[in-house]
Amino acid sequence: MNKILIVEDDKRLAQYIAKKIKTTIDYEVDIAYSLSEAKLFLKLYKYFVTLLDINLPDAPNGEVIDYVLNKDQKVIVISGNIDKEFRKKMLKKNIIDYINKGSINDTKYIIETIKRLSSNTKHKVLVVDDSMVFRKQMGNFLKNLFFQVYTVAHGEEALEMLKTHPDISLVLTDYNMPVMDGLELVKNIREEKGKDDLCIIALSGNNDEEISALFLKLGANDYINKPFSKEEFSCRINNSIEALENIQLITNHANRDYLTGLYNRRYFFENMYEYIEDVKNTNEKFAIAMVDIDAFKKINDNYGHDAGDSVIVHLSEILRTNTNHRDLVARFGGEEFCVVLKNINRFSAIEILERLRVEAESTVVYSDKKEAITFTISIGVAVYENDLEETIGQADMMLYKAKQNGRNQIVSDL
Repeated sequence: MNKILIVEDDKRLAQYIAKKIKTTIDYEVDIAYSLSEAKLFLKLYKYFVTLLDINLPDAPNGEVIDYVLNKDQKVIVISGNIDKEFRKKMLKKNIIDYINKGSINDTKYIIETIKRLSSNTKHKVLVVDDSMVFRKQMGNFLKNLFFQVYTVAHGEEALEMLKTHPDISLVLTDYNMPVMDGLELVKNIREEKGKDDLCIIALSGNNDEEISALFLKLGANDYINKPFSKEEFSCRINNSIEALENIQLITNHANRDYLTGLYNRRYFFENMYEYIEDVKNTNEKFAIAMVDIDAFKKINDNYGHDAGDSVIVHLSEILRTNTNHRDLVARFGGEEFCVVLKNINRFSAIEILERLRVEAESTVVYSDKKEAITFTISIGVAVYENDLEETIGQADMMLYKAKQNGRNQIVSDL
């Protein structure tokens, strides 16, 4: 479990913040009321982040900040000092943020910041700039926000990096670069990835309003003028990532089955019509398999609906983990699934489906009462010819034959 260190001489405030962190995000929290106490904790633990007051009994001038930074710990300053020049001075240090303290809203902001930093660990960011100094500066900023960071010098390198790491969430790109400039890079990226897949922020010292407008028209999510403050940079980055997460969450709810996490019937047909259009001028073959759990009603009747749900979830994992990432696995409803095996010959299709059948047959699921539940599946398979719904209908007919022939088998027209 992640640990957080609070260094604050106001005991009531420190305990209040600690309680909110524990109850809201379930992190372990240590509290030190002086620099000397903080030193003891820092000898023992590496913290996810430290929250540091700058006026302590044995360190009245912010000495704790430099000490903790030298220990390679992440720092958020919490202070009652609202002097702007002092704030600027603190932000020049390698801290994450400078937060005022005293109100309930300030504590809420601290909690939200920690949540954001925790979520950032899941994201990869690509920095594209021909200046080595700027790449290093941006890299340090982003690593301090807990992102995984990659840096390249121009657009062509960026496109190669995106092929190597297709799960990159955010691209930060300069405008003027050799080989391929920022505008061309944004155009190329948006041909492959939409705004619901990837954020793009342009960074440039060019004050031409036409340039910023072009970036936005080509698909950039935001444009930041150089030079910029650390606080502005952090806020814009975090806001962009949060917006991407929200879009993906909404999309996920719309496209995924609530129980198994597999794609739902609606997404299946959207994806398949696009796929068929993409491969219609190629020789790529694909098979469609309808998969159904045998005697599923008996499982529900004998062990309860929760046990039935567990069987469905276990089967979904079998289907997901034993198919290729290009293939499509969807839950059509109840105990019925549809599996599309793409770019495959008939022999390989049967081999894969047989592996699914055997693994299902050998799987044991336990009910809430620790009762062992075994199950089997029947599979009907058809190869796509000219019409998607006809092919699904043909696979469904093969599934019916598998059931009629005794279940726990594959029937195919391949």
